[in-house]
Amino acid sequence: MPENVGRHPGWPAGLGPLRVPAGVVTLRGVKLSDGSAWSEIRLRDEQHLTPWEPTTPGGWARRNAPVEWPGRWWLLRGAARRGAALPFAILLDGRLVGQVMVGNVVREPLLSAYVGYWCDARVNGGGVTTAAVAMVVDHCFTAVGLHRIEATVRPENGASLRVLAKLGFRQEGLFRRYLDVDGAWRDHLCFAQTVEELPQGGLAARLVAEGRASRA
Repeated sequence: MPENVGRHPGWPAGLGPLRVPAGVVTLRGVKLSDGSAWSEIRLRDEQHLTPWEPTTPGGWARRNAPVEWPGRWWLLRGAARRGAALPFAILLDGRLVGQVMVGNVVREPLLSAYVGYWCDARVNGGGVTTAAVAMVVDHCFTAVGLHRIEATVRPENGASLRVLAKLGFRQEGLFRRYLDVDGAWRDHLCFAQTVEELPQGGLAARLVAEGRASRA
């Protein structure tokens, strides 16, 4: 039996490093041992994250407690092994600061997926999320072999909109009452990018050329 049966191209993977004002950004697959750091950030950043994430059944504190991580990790690991997702951990100078999730991976004929992300509020403004998403999108359009990446964002989420704008995502429309977020069905803007729009050398290379990042 071929070694890669049950896995999709480009996974598992480690990406980076890329240096930004906040430090050195790398990415890897999520690990079972990430639970404590994941929970610490999520519990501390409740007010920062809840306006943008799906409503959490059972309450934020319970759903983001350390005991919840093993189950979430198991589901993410299973989705990655089936080829349905690429669940990346964002590391800044070697410590966990967030996640980039490539989900709903559809192979031929669509070759598409969505990308979602969150990051520790303490490193906001330091270029971490932009660098992480750039490296993941580059990876999806090369090693993973996808053609289209989508992202949906609430119109009020200025920080996330700026990330997508820096990376050249196009706004394609408005999804009315698209997702239950923070206790209500919220409108979301839909953005997308296809491999034909990828700049020469990729998004990370463009960040370097623009002086937003450097090779570490």
